[in-house]
Amino acid sequence: KIVFVPGYDITLAKRMVQGVDVWMNNPTRPLEASGTSGEKAAMNGTMHFSVLDGWWVEGYKEGAGWALPIEQAYEDNNFQNELDAATIYQILENDIAPAYYNVDRTTGRSREWVGYIKNTIAKVACDFTTNRMLTDYINQYYEPQAKGADAVKADDFAQARELAAWKNRVRREWENVRQLSRTEPVTNYDLSLDTPYHAEMELSLGSLTPDEVGLEVVFSQQDAHGKLHIVEVQDFKVESFQDGVAKYSVDVLPEKTGAYMVGARAFAKHPLLAHRQSFECVKWL
Repeated sequence: KIVFVPGYDITLAKRMVQGVDVWMNNPTRPLEASGTSGEKAAMNGTMHFSVLDGWWVEGYKEGAGWALPIEQAYEDNNFQNELDAATIYQILENDIAPAYYNVDRTTGRSREWVGYIKNTIAKVACDFTTNRMLTDYINQYYEPQAKGADAVKADDFAQARELAAWKNRVRREWENVRQLSRTEPVTNYDLSLDTPYHAEMELSLGSLTPDEVGLEVVFSQQDAHGKLHIVEVQDFKVESFQDGVAKYSVDVLPEKTGAYMVGARAFAKHPLLAHRQSFECVKWL
């Protein structure tokens, strides 16, 4: 039976997260924003059976719930919905229902089901708490930003002045960064697992140095809609530098074969830059 529960609010949610056995959330991939209502259910030992999207792609642990694959097999949503429905019924009938109804006559409980409950609390719920969230913010953002701010303000903002002067100099010189030679094309390239990709490039850097100009190879693929997706990025190594000319090389051992679009990208770098996106000087070659 399917029951539609109207008027979903906090009061109703409180009853549901405490009272249901399996929590399902199966949105169209990859459109789920989060699905955080299910996080509260996990804290009550409720198992999840959901698409690997939203929070469940991070929360899923084997033995602590069930999942539909993250991959979408069909571009047509109607076909995908039929496949997902068949997969849901198969897992319900073959995995979930047997685990629930296989009751031990001595205890009156299913050992396997209780094991799933314990795993959900121990392996899933513990990672989705306000305490963990705040710890991540402190360790990954607040403390590094505070230390960076202290360093920038030290000695009458010496680092800030140094970085600003460097940015102005690089902006003036960036148009002089140009490719002199390369061994591999920028267009399509077929990668195989037994043949590493090797490329060499020579760049004229003007008055800049290899410590200020990085170079990376970018592998991308097109999806069915023609949109490019970056698959892998790897830095070139500096082989030599003389008279303003730097020679770079790179070797990439692919993790999977296929036809890729390959490009090279030069970018300005400095140890005081907080991240790559904080400076605009980038050039496709």
